[in-house]
Amino acid sequence: MDAARHNPLKWIPTLYLAQGLPYFAIALVFGQMMKSMNMSNAEISHWLAFLGGAWIFKPLWSPFLELASSKKLVVVSLQLFGGVCLGLVALALQFPFWLSASVAVLFLASIASATHDISCDGLYIASLSKKGQAQYAGWTGTFFNAGRLLAQGGLLTLAGYLEKSYGVTSAWTVIFGIIGLTMCALGSYNFWALPLSPNPRMSEHNAAAVARTLGEVIIDYFRKPGIWISILFIILFRAGEAQVATIGPLFLREARAAGGLGLDTAQVGMVYGTGGTIAFIIGSIAGGYFTSWLSLRRAILFLILAVNLPNLVFYYLSHALPTDLTVIGVALSLEMFGYGFGFVGLILYMMQVVAPGKYTTAHYAFSTGVMQLGFVFFRGISGDIQSALGYKNFFLWVLVAAIPVTILSQFIPMESREQGSGEAVPEAA
Repeated sequence: MDAARHNPLKWIPTLYLAQGLPYFAIALVFGQMMKSMNMSNAEISHWLAFLGGAWIFKPLWSPFLELASSKKLVVVSLQLFGGVCLGLVALALQFPFWLSASVAVLFLASIASATHDISCDGLYIASLSKKGQAQYAGWTGTFFNAGRLLAQGGLLTLAGYLEKSYGVTSAWTVIFGIIGLTMCALGSYNFWALPLSPNPRMSEHNAAAVARTLGEVIIDYFRKPGIWISILFIILFRAGEAQVATIGPLFLREARAAGGLGLDTAQVGMVYGTGGTIAFIIGSIAGGYFTSWLSLRRAILFLILAVNLPNLVFYYLSHALPTDLTVIGVALSLEMFGYGFGFVGLILYMMQVVAPGKYTTAHYAFSTGVMQLGFVFFRGISGDIQSALGYKNFFLWVLVAAIPVTILSQFIPMESREQGSGEAVPEAA
């Protein structure tokens, strides 16, 4: 009975849906809500960048999670806490100071979500054999992105219909109420379904010992050969994509008189959150096979181009301003396919070039923090740049922003200069 209950297919889908949903609720849905509240693109980009900061620093507290009695306890607690925080946005919207109240509870939700990422992957690794990890790796990515499909597709579409029927505030009250209840439901189910995955209890395993090890990990990371050029590469890789990911959805909502496409919330959900998400998943799978076939060194230029060349889609849309939703949907699906296809290159660079060494897993986690630092930085400035340049010139700037990493990729090593790594890097969701 217990073995049947802990069949991986009974908990992996809900575990990774609970990883993806809050991330996309904070990174995408909240931005659309602020747009409906008539906030400027610069303000929206600043707040989204602020809320994304938790994913930068999560490697600093990740080792201390091993002090808990089990990974399941941490995972379920964070899912329930995150659900409560996301649900509190619905309450915050009822006050005149709705923005500060929403940001406050979403800040707590972002810390919970970033911390959950660590424990979620740790539970997955600890609960499955290496064969099982490989066997179910595709499920993790699929259900993580199901969170995007639910948030950016289904919930945005629903928000659009509710805005027309009940008004903006009531619509988003319902949406964040649904998100909060969904997360609490997932946490309750996972309390029943997840394997316990107890952490080892050792006499020397205490906060002081963990802090000492963390210090060693950080020092070793910055002593890696060529680490600063690697950090620069990781940060620049998402320079264009981060800005498009922030401003692109807002451009779709912008009034045509102001240079946007004038779509309503429901239409954005339909064209970006459904077809675009499916294209992203297909692109991610194809990019993995492509890189495996060609090798990272030979594939990296194509992968960088795949992430950035589809941004021509937005340059075209900002000039042509089409009204046909089919044309817009196909264009956005092309952009999302390229993003999924090329993003594999950055993941593999961090895994295969930067992470290997004495602390492979920890150094991979630090590299993802660096990646998020780059994303947050370029997201934070994107609104100000767009406000200064207008949409047409902004999307041209985004293409120019991809040139430095394209050039850099041809001059830096694409193989690890560390030898003797014996620690496995976790599967990427």
